[in-house]
Amino acid sequence: MSTQRVIVVMGVAGTGKTTVGRLLAEELGVPYAEGDAFHPPANVAKMSAGVPLDDADRWPWLDAIGEWIRNSAGRCGGVIAASSLKRVYRDRLRAAAPGAVFVHLTGDRPLIERRMAERKGHFMPTTLLDSQFATLEPLQEDEPGVVVEVAGSPEEITERALAALNWLSTQEN
Repeated sequence: MSTQRVIVVMGVAGTGKTTVGRLLAEELGVPYAEGDAFHPPANVAKMSAGVPLDDADRWPWLDAIGEWIRNSAGRCGGVIAASSLKRVYRDRLRAAAPGAVFVHLTGDRPLIERRMAERKGHFMPTTLLDSQFATLEPLQEDEPGVVVEVAGSPEEITERALAALNWLSTQEN
């Protein structure tokens, strides 16, 4: 798989986007960015208070991620963890990086809720998980990307993601 590609690790909160994203970037030898770091303080405050973001909150965040993709990862490839829950969000990111590929991390709600409850120091409360699932528009067949189940260890999930991305690369050639 080409390391020039930008991989967006997407999914609802608690699926392991950060952990898997870092492991993918390490395996591929490309830069990693944490999508949460691109949220303006008002978004973090809103989520910390248990209030879901709306589209107007997300546009500046998505644009900041798109800028990172263009300016940093666009030259050498990269991996970024960003929920990208709606197709319109993914379309906006693809506008910044037409070659971007999505790794949609997915799993059953009880597993994800348990993982969220076990996290330490993250601003996203488990009370927002319902809004995350309600907002989620799964990756569609016509979108470049793969769907990866999150059961198992981070290393197992990363291995499945790499295998799926390698398979996807062979389909494109």
